[in-house]
Amino acid sequence: MKTQLRTASVGLAVAALFSSSAVWAQTVVRIGHVAPMTGGIAHLGKDNENGAKLAIADLNKAGLTIGGQKVRFELLSEDDAADPKQGTAAAQKLVDAKVAGVIGHLNSGTTIPASTLYNRAGIPQISPSSTNPRYTLQGYNTAFRVVANDGQLGGTLGRYAVNELKGKSIAIIDDRTAYGQGVADEFAKGVQAAGGKVVTRQYTTDKATDFSAILTTIRGRKPDVVFFGGMDAVGGPMLRQMKQLGIDAKFMGGDGICTSELPKLAGDAVGNSKVFCAEAGGVVGKFEKKMADFRTRFKSETGEEVKLYAPYVYDATLVMVEAMKKANSVDPKAYLPELAKIKYEGVTGPIAFDKNGDILNGTLTLFTFNGPKRELVKVIQ
Repeated sequence: MKTQLRTASVGLAVAALFSSSAVWAQTVVRIGHVAPMTGGIAHLGKDNENGAKLAIADLNKAGLTIGGQKVRFELLSEDDAADPKQGTAAAQKLVDAKVAGVIGHLNSGTTIPASTLYNRAGIPQISPSSTNPRYTLQGYNTAFRVVANDGQLGGTLGRYAVNELKGKSIAIIDDRTAYGQGVADEFAKGVQAAGGKVVTRQYTTDKATDFSAILTTIRGRKPDVVFFGGMDAVGGPMLRQMKQLGIDAKFMGGDGICTSELPKLAGDAVGNSKVFCAEAGGVVGKFEKKMADFRTRFKSETGEEVKLYAPYVYDATLVMVEAMKKANSVDPKAYLPELAKIKYEGVTGPIAFDKNGDILNGTLTLFTFNGPKRELVKVIQ
């Protein structure tokens, strides 16, 4: 009897040893994510974070083995409040945590300064939404993005304002952030290239709520089109005040206002075919069904509709891990070269990068609003 008990004890000890070894053999890979989780555009930050969480859950369900080790992915999410100083503080926390890569930031104004810290640490960074061209023109081999940049987006909108909306006199407002100013600058270039005329350029901030002074100035210029470089949290109230002041002009903006939240923020001022915007991305052909399926699943699993960037965050996360799989390593030094030459088909379309880290053949999608409903105008490749 004692022998049997001793044998059973040894068996349990051996089983425990193997079980412990299995646990220790598992590698935890930390991936950072940064977006504004507080402040006026926290709804977009939460949208991004939900996209990242969904990707991490899918990766862990897949039970990947990389470099001979079972890997479990862990998301370290930080809030930058769309503030450059908080953005660099968040970046430093992720560097100190020795993350294997970073998905973010959401805004160009936080992405650009944070990219310097990631580059110094040799940590790959994929922004799912930052569009200012400066981000990928700094010479950092760690910086990538999965959406078209402002040169494409703003320029396309500028030409559209003149050629399609027949804008003869155009007013421009920007919020002085890296994103808002950048997309407004490119819009102005597009207007001028198409032979249009910018009659005034005004400035606000990304925290402003009262636009009466600049809108009164704009009203005096009687523009056909008003372009706003900024986000929906400011664009919505601006539309309300335009209506109150009797400014009967088309309202345009980039992806920052091209969200499902804009009609909620603008109310009936959004009108019908009055607001036109472009999303820095878009799907055609076989990817239309993939995107539709993703949106359905996203709603089912998060309880939220996709607001804007979540599919790009999801793809960015999977692209980063695909590079790890190709390198058979989670070490940034080993998988970074694979990331630079990746070819991947995601929810948002084919993903590959040029020499600067910009997405190759980036698409744009033009939308308008009819009441609360956002409607596709066309996809531009």
